[in-house]
Amino acid sequence: MENNTSAEAMSRSRFPDGFRILKGKQEYVTYIEHSSIRVWYSETPWQYESHCHSAVEIIMPVKGEVIYTVAEDSVYRVQSNEVLIVPPNWVHSLIMHEGSARYLLLFEPDNIFNMRDMQLVEGMLKSPIYLTGQSESQESIRQLLTQVVGCYERREFLWNSLCYSYLLQMYARLGQFNMTRELRRYDAKSQRIDPEIVDSARLYIDQNYMRDITLGDVSEFTGFSRCYFSRVFKQQLGQSFSEYLRHKRISMAEELLIHSRQPIQEIAMSAGFGSVATFNRVFRDTKNCTPSRYREIYGDFIK
Repeated sequence: MENNTSAEAMSRSRFPDGFRILKGKQEYVTYIEHSSIRVWYSETPWQYESHCHSAVEIIMPVKGEVIYTVAEDSVYRVQSNEVLIVPPNWVHSLIMHEGSARYLLLFEPDNIFNMRDMQLVEGMLKSPIYLTGQSESQESIRQLLTQVVGCYERREFLWNSLCYSYLLQMYARLGQFNMTRELRRYDAKSQRIDPEIVDSARLYIDQNYMRDITLGDVSEFTGFSRCYFSRVFKQQLGQSFSEYLRHKRISMAEELLIHSRQPIQEIAMSAGFGSVATFNRVFRDTKNCTPSRYREIYGDFIK
């Protein structure tokens, strides 16, 4: 796909460890079997047009610079001692000229973003993070990313989990550095909210997402009114009850689509959707493709 402006030619390109598939601006990233992270090193001049994907993208130049344009109006000239983290579904493009070199990391974020205390830094997870040479956390974050690269290249037993352990540390460090700023955004009322209310609700949802549960069911389970529970849930997690439930169901459907041969109708029921039509609509709105197309794309890598 390098230096090629033909959308048709760029639609499906082979790399040593899988495919990168581009349809319009939507890219579908594929991974080695039993993994959900990819790392590339390159010294080759590179230009990649505007695109987005469900993966987190991290650029870590080791020589020269890489120029990123994010959301069509924010330009980052990422230098050899810096890091840029682009969250999922942000449109971005990149250029690397001759004389530069970089590592580029792509990984699926759900396992990290769904950690309960990650919700405390919700804004950080949803916005680009640019760590310049003056950033307090820049050195420690680059060290952790270097560990990720080492695990990926050595391919030791359970290397994917090892990579994620360092990525989790990275977000935890970033969260610690940003916690004071984030906490200022909470008003006194939100700080008094007992987190056990939301913890018990999340547990209930995680155990019952496959059933036709409602906001009333969960608020009754916690012992609070629908209005109060709904407000507390949104304040604590940064997303509504319905958004959280939808995300949970889609995540489970993705697992079944990739790792099983169940018919689409059975997967829809297993993930808690009332009908195949609803499942298809919600999945397409969330993942920018139908469940059948998603299985077709990632099914190439199911053994």
